[in-house]
Amino acid sequence: MRVAIVTGSSRGLGAALSEELLTHGFHVLGLARTAPSGQLRGGLRFVRCDFADTGAIAAVARPEFEAIVDAKPAAVCLINNAATIDGVGVMGALEPSTIASSLAVNLVAPTLLSNLFCAVFRDEAVERRIVNVSSGAAQSTLAGESLYCVAKAGLEMLTRSLADENASNRLDAISVRPGIIDTAMQTFARSRSQTALPSVGLFKGFHERGELVPPDVVARKIVARLVLAPVESGRTYTYAEL
Repeated sequence: MRVAIVTGSSRGLGAALSEELLTHGFHVLGLARTAPSGQLRGGLRFVRCDFADTGAIAAVARPEFEAIVDAKPAAVCLINNAATIDGVGVMGALEPSTIASSLAVNLVAPTLLSNLFCAVFRDEAVERRIVNVSSGAAQSTLAGESLYCVAKAGLEMLTRSLADENASNRLDAISVRPGIIDTAMQTFARSRSQTALPSVGLFKGFHERGELVPPDVVARKIVARLVLAPVESGRTYTYAEL
């Protein structure tokens, strides 16, 4: 039995990843703030989890992780996909609560889940992998999206740290910059004002030039290349490499 844990599983790339994993015979645990629309497919278990509420994440996830251990899987993969760009705005115009919430979802939550994953899934006979969904924003600044950029840069360092700390056991950690995906996050970015998001023209350009890729296309590439195939632990993969 192979199990995948997908955060942000109810829509966008997370929903597409869950569907693709199910087609490959994985059991999927979906963690998200809102439930997926429609009837849940067989093999998918959904658990509600608000990643902005960092104090509750471990309490929600630990019993689910421990239940997976009890099922004795041959492989288990955590995909830290959940993200938000609700913290759009230039420095000096952001509310403290917005900063805290944005970094909680985009960086603190995946760190907490990775820590829990390492604590619970200790059996080196089990193939274990953590996939952190990053962004080109990890290395290129976007005016008005500093919080998102900071969090993604931190997420890639988390990946490298996980790989270094687990170099001698059977746990791999990688990051992926999945490219420009046609999701609600892109729609939200295009709707912002120039004042709030000085880089809004970049997002409008992606849409106008037809450069947005459907989530299911990206999901197929990620699962095939980064979940099913061997990987180089600690590496950040780009969409072109999938």
